[in-house]
Amino acid sequence: MTFTLYHHGSSVCAAKVRFAMDEKGLPWDGVYIDILKGEQFTPEYLKLNAKGVVPTLMHDTTVIPDSTVIIEYLDQIAPETSVHPTDPWERAQARYWTKAVDEDLHPACGAVTFVCSHRHTVLKNLGEDGVKTFLASTPKASVTSNWKDLKDSYVRYGFDAPGAADKVRLYDSYLHKMEDALDGNDWLVGNRFSIADIAMTPYVNRLAMMSMRGLWEGERMPNVEKWFARIGARPNFQRCLIDWVPEDLTNDLRNNGAKSWPEVAKILEIEI
Repeated sequence: MTFTLYHHGSSVCAAKVRFAMDEKGLPWDGVYIDILKGEQFTPEYLKLNAKGVVPTLMHDTTVIPDSTVIIEYLDQIAPETSVHPTDPWERAQARYWTKAVDEDLHPACGAVTFVCSHRHTVLKNLGEDGVKTFLASTPKASVTSNWKDLKDSYVRYGFDAPGAADKVRLYDSYLHKMEDALDGNDWLVGNRFSIADIAMTPYVNRLAMMSMRGLWEGERMPNVEKWFARIGARPNFQRCLIDWVPEDLTNDLRNNGAKSWPEVAKILEIEI
């Protein structure tokens, strides 16, 4: 079997698939798509993924987009290393987490990431004409059914964009849900590492990379803090979640996030 993954370093969805594939011990080749330069909008890539997002997996000649579907597909063809629980009830609980990620948390992450960091990177690197091209190239239906208009607003207006503060609160609400689920447990479902933990890892890591550990540190969410330390100690974490992010982008996420942290803390009424 040959696996080719179209991915990008900062994509939370791509990180989720990289993490799952390495946990399953599946070797893969990568095609790097720079989503901050708009490479996902080329006609060639849109033929593989009509939404113009990463990741996309090619298994031999079969094309599978959508990170959650990709991981479910991989567990079907390699069930001996399944990252989904085998117990029906626990499997259902895990799918509640992946469903929530797809429907709520991922759009919130896109909003918060662009508002806090990516907008500055795009504006700095592409210039006024490049930004217009970048925004115009986004398909209307992508991360959400109206992502084109939302991304335009987040890039242009930052925290002043309509609904931006609500996305920050929604993101934080999922950390609170994790805090509750981890009470007395090391992992989110069945007290065993599973797809639920894999699915949430890139979203918590995104906040960490944007200098926003204050969302759970300082006794605000001790269960999440301990969980993230366990995640960080897994042998596949560094190479799947950290090493693929280019140094300049890592610096942008850290520095832009640090500048945005006071506004995030204000929205959530966190004293800093």
